[in-house]
Amino acid sequence: MQPIDVPYLPPNNATYSQAVRLGDLIFVSGQLGVDPTTRRLVEGGIQEQARQAIDNIAAILLAAGSALECVAKVNIYIVDFVWLPAMNEVYGPRFPHRPAKTTVEISRLDQDALLEIEVIASVIR
Repeated sequence: MQPIDVPYLPPNNATYSQAVRLGDLIFVSGQLGVDPTTRRLVEGGIQEQARQAIDNIAAILLAAGSALECVAKVNIYIVDFVWLPAMNEVYGPRFPHRPAKTTVEISRLDQDALLEIEVIASVIR
């Protein structure tokens, strides 16, 4: 197992990696809509946070030898299902290949984020 960390993205705590590569699979830890420059949640609502979380995932996948097009599974944690249609407006164009997806409503996320997204992808062959 090989840890993957992207230095310019917001740092993780010492208990986990941004992603790990195991064979031909990349497991990306949950990403919030945190701007790598300010290291804070992006301003706006669910769409801005979703866009930034997906951008962060794309950067991690690139560092791991993968890409959004190689994502096979997506898990989304959202604090209110009322925002799901707006989140899907951002999500859909970024994942047109329609990977498997699970969305779960939860009561609270770190930094009071509106959503967190994690993915499993294959490496680019």
